[in-house]
Amino acid sequence: MLSPELISRLGPLELKARQIVEGFIAGLHKSPFYGFSVEFAEHRSYNPGDEIRHIDWKVYGKSERYYVKQYEEETNLRCHLVLDVSSSMKYKYFAPQTKLHYAVHFGAALMYLMQRQRDACGLITFDQELGTFIPAKSSYSHLRHIYAQLERILETDNPAAEKRQTSSVDVLHEISERLHRRSLVVVMTDLFENVSEHDALLSALKHLKHKHHEVVLFHVLEKRSERDLDFPDERFIFEDLETGAQMDIIPSQIRKDYQEKVQLYSNRFKHACREAHIDYEEIDTEGKFDLGLLAYLNKRRKM
Repeated sequence: MLSPELISRLGPLELKARQIVEGFIAGLHKSPFYGFSVEFAEHRSYNPGDEIRHIDWKVYGKSERYYVKQYEEETNLRCHLVLDVSSSMKYKYFAPQTKLHYAVHFGAALMYLMQRQRDACGLITFDQELGTFIPAKSSYSHLRHIYAQLERILETDNPAAEKRQTSSVDVLHEISERLHRRSLVVVMTDLFENVSEHDALLSALKHLKHKHHEVVLFHVLEKRSERDLDFPDERFIFEDLETGAQMDIIPSQIRKDYQEKVQLYSNRFKHACREAHIDYEEIDTEGKFDLGLLAYLNKRRKM
């Protein structure tokens, strides 16, 4: 498995996504679903009950035996990647890339995997309001269009750019009303909102469920700094990337209390998601992409 640091040194996003996915599935055998669709796979012997129109008469003319054309089934799964592009996603300390950089590459890999499986994929971005809204389609040209948009997002991955706050609650409610066909909605965000807003966020996620969508929430964070507060024992000035507010602290003095409160919040949020049948996965920007890809595949199998 290629590391995020190595992936970041490769060429265009499409190449990076392919490297991530091919590394992930290396050594695994493909398990296709078979049906009758547009992409030919192979033949099999005719069995009583099979539709006569699927018999390959050219093969019969050569062998005088009946064979049925077999095709790979198109699952018609529709997936929308909902990507947080707010200022807090441009944070990094220990990791070689920002949370946004990591999420864009992870999302690109997910879409490459979807396209391999002939699923339709779309892209939605947000910060304090809804941004890009690209409907889900399954063509390769559509995927390249999405990659071009993701490349443009990477060009804005600069903490010094205009500060944009997170308003996922309003955005998710709007998405719930705009997606009219049942879809898998993959939300990638750092959950950087006031704790008081998390009940409202859960309500917005439940709105998606109410509209018959399946939801996977990927919590993107740099675990060592944001969860463990594992900074050197010296004075730091922390700045809120979304508001510019600053706080002067010595991490070692508050680390234990901070870790306990973060763990309490995290457990409560995970439990609430589980009760609402929303898949919650935490992905560390210092880690590899395989756990997130496995979480997606497990969700897809369930669907």
